[in-house]
Amino acid sequence: MPPDPAPAAARRAVSSLDHRIEAATGHDVHTLWTHRDRGLLDEPHARLVDQHRELAQAETGVAYYRTLLHRLSNGEFPVDGALFERIDRTVDQLQEAAGARDAAARQVIAALEPIQAAADGTAPAARGDAISAADHAALLAIAGGAKLYEHLLTHRLSVTTASGTRIPYAELQRLEGAGLVSRDTGHPVHAGQPVALTGAGRAALVAARRPAGPPGTRPEAVISASTQERRHR
Repeated sequence: MPPDPAPAAARRAVSSLDHRIEAATGHDVHTLWTHRDRGLLDEPHARLVDQHRELAQAETGVAYYRTLLHRLSNGEFPVDGALFERIDRTVDQLQEAAGARDAAARQVIAALEPIQAAADGTAPAARGDAISAADHAALLAIAGGAKLYEHLLTHRLSVTTASGTRIPYAELQRLEGAGLVSRDTGHPVHAGQPVALTGAGRAALVAARRPAGPPGTRPEAVISASTQERRHR
């Protein structure tokens, strides 16, 4: 009787929590995995994807041992002591894999709950807040990466974004005052101070971009502030 083959690596196995993840984030899980690989997610979403990957791996293990058990019992091999040993071993391995899957699922739920709570009650749209078209355009430009510079000759301050958009310093101050953006003052302005959206700014941008939908529609996963800074370096 040939030895048991090793479980094959899988890109992603479907899990029972996929629909909850997609409903809470506004993205399918494949897109979330891609965003994670590119470093585009904020910390809560990145943590969720990392836990979901562990769950997917655990689901792959369960599927493998379940398939192996079916193969051992479908009449392909002679019924002898060696077969009974393999069946017993496979049942034990399937039980362990199921336990690992259940533990991974609990970790996914723990990572998912704060995102669901934020989607349900903390977005500006949920509070009835709104941002102007000009603010939306500025936040959208800053989301792609931005820095505050001081002109060496005129000493005027302005924000330059990765897309080439220039935002007046007065507008930056207003956005800062509203708690929508923040600056990394650890960098000198002549070299460029990174400007990034705050959590409130990202939520406001997502809410403004989200189309109207039925109750329970969730905001999209947001780009991390560190990614914004890294893009513009």
